[in-house]
Amino acid sequence: MIQKWYRLYASSLLAGICISIGCIVNLKTGGVVGPIMFAFGLITVVHYKFKLFTGTAGFIHGKQEAYQLVHILIGNIIGCLIMAWLTSMLCPDIIEKGQSLALARMSTSAFGQLIFGILCGFIMTTAVQFARQDKWLPLLFGVPVFILCGFYHCIADAFYICLQSPLLLLTPAYCMIVVGNFIGCNMTRWLLPDSLN
Repeated sequence: MIQKWYRLYASSLLAGICISIGCIVNLKTGGVVGPIMFAFGLITVVHYKFKLFTGTAGFIHGKQEAYQLVHILIGNIIGCLIMAWLTSMLCPDIIEKGQSLALARMSTSAFGQLIFGILCGFIMTTAVQFARQDKWLPLLFGVPVFILCGFYHCIADAFYICLQSPLLLLTPAYCMIVVGNFIGCNMTRWLLPDSLN
């Protein structure tokens, strides 16, 4: 039992670190190139089968997996928190840009947070579904699409928010992004139950 939970949290923490690396390169590079380079984070997560909230939420079955999803989110956030702490010490040049992204997320209306979260979740589950079938281009393009559209990804946003203040992760604003991502990740299979078979 202890080994099972260790593996879950270790995998979740590593996923949070991978997404944070994507955030860092996006902040450092910007433009169109930054979002494309960000995709390396998700490609790594999918390749190693790390536990990422948005890579898992659309594929859960039953209460046990739903319960594990909460722990995956916590592990992802811990990974982001560690990377934000390291970034604040080692990459001070990108902190202000990351903080401005965090504040933009937090100041959006609850409706906007929900909708932008849903749209991002839909893209992420679609990209991961293709990658599970060894079709990687949708994943490579899916990440830049959600970033350039300005949609909200709860783990990437956790990194940006931790650059501002980790306490903001406890606010209703962040919870709306998480809920939006969860809905978006499950939207296809809720509306078309046979589509992911």
